[in-house]
Amino acid sequence: MTILQHHSYLNYKIKNLSRINITVYPIILIIAYTITLVTSGCSPKNRIITQNYRFESKNLLPDYNNIQYWAAHPWKWDPSDSIPRPLKKDLIKDTSIDAFFIHPTTLVDDADDRWNATIDDSLLNKKTDYTTILYQASVFNKNCRIFCPRYRQAHLRSFYTDNKYEAAKAFEIAYSDIKNAFEYYLANLNNGRPIIIASHSQGTMHAGRLLKEFFENKPLQKQLVCAYLIGMPISETYFTKIPPCKDSMATGCFVSWRTFKSGFIDSGYISKEEFKSIVTNPLSWRIDSDYVATKFNTGGVLKNFNKIKKGLVDAEVHGNVLWTCKPKFFGNIFFTQKNYHIGDINLFYSNIRQNVNTRIGYFFKQ
Repeated sequence: MTILQHHSYLNYKIKNLSRINITVYPIILIIAYTITLVTSGCSPKNRIITQNYRFESKNLLPDYNNIQYWAAHPWKWDPSDSIPRPLKKDLIKDTSIDAFFIHPTTLVDDADDRWNATIDDSLLNKKTDYTTILYQASVFNKNCRIFCPRYRQAHLRSFYTDNKYEAAKAFEIAYSDIKNAFEYYLANLNNGRPIIIASHSQGTMHAGRLLKEFFENKPLQKQLVCAYLIGMPISETYFTKIPPCKDSMATGCFVSWRTFKSGFIDSGYISKEEFKSIVTNPLSWRIDSDYVATKFNTGGVLKNFNKIKKGLVDAEVHGNVLWTCKPKFFGNIFFTQKNYHIGDINLFYSNIRQNVNTRIGYFFKQ
């Protein structure tokens, strides 16, 4: 069973999401476009390259030898280098690990008739960088060199269209770019370093395939610290040799969750899922159903990237999803969403950051 076979569940979810303007985040996750970029301890001394959104692909394909075809790369300044201000205190960066991050869908405009993004779309690339790269990929920058390829992502409609042929082709094009980027990374940039695979939403589709093709039951599996496969259901039978992480210290394994408001009962897709998915509680890092209170949430990131909000949500595994309370922030009375998909990482930002550090420590001990 493949991850792609599990995506019928998105039909209902994406249609609900499309009722709001999903080209921007809802009120608790609206992107703050003013950011602070910081240096990376792994960078070469001549690291002076900055983001450029005006490059053009002559053959419409990505060239991963060109640093601008990477949304995040340790040899240039990009939003993944940003650190929320409260976390900068006494920060000692350790970049002994690589994080290969695959970003979610940002091509969502209903009026856009493309099935795949063009690789040199400057507006879309900038939007990607100041949303998912800033608010999601940056969670790994304390301990990792972050690599995130730009890729010809499939349009959001690919998840719920009746045109299955075009959708499958769009996903295949997207994955071919991810695969090419990873092969380039392995050949030219990894140099035997341990790896974290991280992803969200559409990115998790491609990350699952990548793990099966390059890691599972292959020599590269020994370099896998952990896979953070967030925002998509991962069937308990999807992998045969990469297990779900049992606790916060396990390595060579994967974690996964989808976030909804506590009490959310869906009759549109989740209740119809005919498989058991792995759901990790990101406050305890276990896959049991024990409730974990908000006091164990060490901090989420909302509208203001430079503010860490402690105790933002609680967490409890419920069936195939993760339940949390309504996020606690000023003005949340106006926040009526029950699907917290967009906040799968943001709501647990500090906990994820700490967990990456823990797993890396145990990886080296082993």
